[in-house]
Amino acid sequence: MKKILPFLALYILLGSTVVAQNTVGLLSYDPMNAYDGYNLMFPHNQPNVYLLNNCGEVVHVWEDEENFRPGNIAYLRPDGTLVKGKRDANVSSDAIWAGGGGEFLEIRDWDNNLIWQFEMNNDSLRLHHDFTLMDNGNIIAVAWEQKSEEEAIQAGRNPASIDQGKIWSEYIFEINPETNEIVWEWHAWDHLIQDFDESKDNFGVITDHPELIDVNYDTHDGHPDWLHINAIDFHELRNQIIISVPYFDEVWIIDHSTSTELAAGNFGGLGGRGGDLMYRWGNPYVYTRDSSMQKQLFFQHDIHFMDDFISPANSNYNALGVFNNRVGADFSTVNIFKPQWDMYTWRYAFDELETKTFFPIDFSFTATHPEEPQKLYSTGLSSFQQLPNDNYLITSGRFGYTYEMTPDNEIVWEYKTPFKGGAQVTQGDSLEINNNLTFRMKRYPADYPAFEGKDFSETTFIELEPDETFCDKILDVEVLEDTYSINVFPNPANNYLIVEWDASMYSNLDIYNALGQKIERIMLTGGRAYLDISNYNPGIHFVLLEGKKVARFIVAN
Repeated sequence: MKKILPFLALYILLGSTVVAQNTVGLLSYDPMNAYDGYNLMFPHNQPNVYLLNNCGEVVHVWEDEENFRPGNIAYLRPDGTLVKGKRDANVSSDAIWAGGGGEFLEIRDWDNNLIWQFEMNNDSLRLHHDFTLMDNGNIIAVAWEQKSEEEAIQAGRNPASIDQGKIWSEYIFEINPETNEIVWEWHAWDHLIQDFDESKDNFGVITDHPELIDVNYDTHDGHPDWLHINAIDFHELRNQIIISVPYFDEVWIIDHSTSTELAAGNFGGLGGRGGDLMYRWGNPYVYTRDSSMQKQLFFQHDIHFMDDFISPANSNYNALGVFNNRVGADFSTVNIFKPQWDMYTWRYAFDELETKTFFPIDFSFTATHPEEPQKLYSTGLSSFQQLPNDNYLITSGRFGYTYEMTPDNEIVWEYKTPFKGGAQVTQGDSLEINNNLTFRMKRYPADYPAFEGKDFSETTFIELEPDETFCDKILDVEVLEDTYSINVFPNPANNYLIVEWDASMYSNLDIYNALGQKIERIMLTGGRAYLDISNYNPGIHFVLLEGKKVARFIVAN
């Protein structure tokens, strides 16, 4: 089947950025420099997952019942199925609840039919925040795991740091949707250390064991939500999992090549250390107790391996990307850093001699909003994605504001989530912090396999009273089809294009591609002309009559 290229590509401007006076939805767009793709968004306080083109138009939506809320993320698989986490809006009677709580994992087909559902929300376990997809179809998810006060004290927790008589540790598990079987699991509680009470479990010298988790490190005033993992990603080649632990201001990597039994100990797996931490980075004080060591992460979100959608030739291949939320009092940053990985020893480089920390010393890339740092500020949520054209897609979650920036710090696309407390807003309305919470936005390439054969010609807007002329302004196509009675078909086209024209006089007709390059000139005398377009590159093309744009068509792949 041929791929129909996305209709968002219709909105290509042969010139500069167009900026609307919009307050929500699409705010600005430079199609010549923005990356062509579709944006997946699952805003808070409402139940639906939206797929947007770069004009801010909804090309597809997965609707749900009004009583459901994000829990917290959705991903689109290459086969066109949607995997999402959700929860019931009413959490008043739930045993475990904090921001980011989930309840269900679901797989739905393109037409929103439910294929699979898994529930975890009870007295001892609750899904929360994030999950990641594996190539074999399995899902690796994060859950809170409740421990009693007695269990926490026996593990060496200081009783003064136990609020509400319980603590929530973290549980990571892999589930096979085909069998509904949990096939692998890892528990943070199996990898603790403490220097508080030598009569209790896990007693040891913290500075001698960077691979273990200090059960008494606490930045949340004893609240049960001790670690609050808010992001997880999986590296297929290395068989490793990375997680974001914001209350430690750290990210951790664990070995997934172990069995569940080995993951509970400190031996086995490709890394040879069982389920102990292979790597940790962001806040060396947690395990060095050296206050002079530089802290790099501040309640970070969206840690991820940067191999998705970028080629091995990219300098950031094998790097890690992260949204650094609280790096400043009134601004956030996005960052890239590159751990030193040794594939022969299957280890991450650790400075044994001086700092006693994992490399690198600092970030390799740091960016904030190029116009004003305060425009990128979010104390929570948020995301950061490097696109295949080296642009960066950045979401400030508490303001529902997403922008795309080039490596030269030029903003080429902006979008503001058009919800207020889950209700659609009208174009022209203003939104304040926390009005339109958006956990993440992710852009999938225009040629992503999930879009093959999909018709995106029917579009709507989330916002009310939308500016429907925005992308027409970008196109700047003179509407002369009726005047000259020109018709081009089929559209999209594959190997040939038919041009019909009622006028009888001779006229020159030129065809340009989206980059403004002339592809062909033909002489029209009325009637019908057949064009061989088998050598045209896929994408948008414009038909110009005597230098005036009168039609456009798509060449399919």
